[in-house]
Order: sequence, then structure tokens, then C-alpha cells
Amino acid sequence: MNPPPTLSATEITSDRLRLRTAHDTDRDGLIELQTDPQVRLYLGGPRPRSAVEQYLDAIGTTSITNQPGTFVIADKTTDRLFGTLMLNRRSADLPGHVTDEGGELELTYLLRRKAWGAGLAFEAATAALRAAADELPDQPVLVVTQTANERSLKLAARLGFQRMSTFTAHDAEQTLAATNLHSFKA
Repeated sequence: MNPPPTLSATEITSDRLRLRTAHDTDRDGLIELQTDPQVRLYLGGPRPRSAVEQYLDAIGTTSITNQPGTFVIADKTTDRLFGTLMLNRRSADLPGHVTDEGGELELTYLLRRKAWGAGLAFEAATAALRAAADELPDQPVLVVTQTANERSLKLAARLGFQRMSTFTAHDAEQTLAATNLHSFKA
């Protein structure tokens, strides 16, 4: 059986942003995302810089967006990297689902600290979810985040996600929130 489709767009624009594939010039920003203790506070902590550099050397910076639904969030005017966004399938092997079979669409995002507080995560998520709603059949979309991550939970609520349940993973309580994809249809 073929896995359900994901978003096929390779570029999505909004008022201030361009969700696009990665460029070699994004390397420093991608390293910063993975090594910043504040950015990674609810994601298991910062990764060692040398490990991130080795990983990017091994796969190539541009290949981090090879999977459908995986984007760099960039400034629409300057093309400077603000963060990353993924709208892909949550593995059925992981906890946190709203369907029996799992594999729902899951929204994840990560922004550089300098980009916090300007509404960029909301704008990027809305743009990606609208593009997906125009392309895919209606279905649940999930957000999973540590319950302690109040900022992320507020953003999920602002996007229209409803808290469904909590569970423990990675030694912390996680909150599962969901919405219907077509609530983002323009």
C-alpha cells in the first residue's frame, strides 16, 4: 500500500516569507538552529556543533529539504534563513495520533531566536497549511509539543489546533493537538 500523499509544492510564498528548498548559503543558519540552547530547549537540548557540521557535510546542506513538505523559512526580500518547517506524516510507530492507523499530517517548525515574536511561525505555518488544503483531501493535521512549551501551544491554538491528549515521550509530557486540514482552505 502506498503511503498517503504529502504536500508536493517546493516553494510557497506569503507576505513576508518564502518557504523554499535549502541552499548551501543556509548552512550557518541551520547549524545555529541545532546548536542554540534556547531554540532546542524543548527538543532535547542543543546538539554539538561538530555533530551538526559532520551531518551537513555527509548529506549536503541542500538535501535537508529533499523530502516533500520540508522547507526552509526565508525572508521573502533578502532570502535570509529564519528557520525550517515540515508538514509530513507522523510515523505510526510514535505515540500521539487521532486515527487508529496513524500516519496523519504533522506540522513542525523551528525558528532562529532572532525571528521569535514577529509572527513568522504563524505566517509560515498558515501558508504551508493553506497550500496543503488546496492540494490534499481533508484530513487531520497534528502538532505535538512538550506541554511545558507554552509559546508553541499558544501558537497551535492561534492556528486553530485543539488539545486532544497528553502522553509521555522523551522523559517529558507532550501535548497532542489537532485540526482539520480544510479549515485552512482560502
